[in-house]
Amino acid sequence: MEREDLRKKVDLAFLSAFYGGMLTENQRRILSLHCEEDLSLGEIAEEVGISRQAAHETLVRASAKLTEMESALGVAKRFRRMESGLEDALSLLRTRDYCRAEKILEELLSIETEESNGI
Repeated sequence: MEREDLRKKVDLAFLSAFYGGMLTENQRRILSLHCEEDLSLGEIAEEVGISRQAAHETLVRASAKLTEMESALGVAKRFRRMESGLEDALSLLRTRDYCRAEKILEELLSIETEESNGI
């Protein structure tokens, strides 16, 4: 499998963790078989009892919906920013660089406050 294909699957699975509830049961199942079970379109089609083309179209629609939700809401992007900032702050705390760690934590709190206030 190419790196790009693997990256796309990982990204789809990540978005699904946040927005999977917005997909139909069928879309969730097919997306899971594709991303988590790493099945081919033919294998998915056989497993679900649909054509290969239907499996492909379902994946395209599910992917588009997840991407659309992320574009509108940005929850996954915000999560990654917060996670990265917390990891940086923890690393600084371990090296006893309290001033820089505090600054990062304050920035993260201001992001959270801005976003919850709709700014």
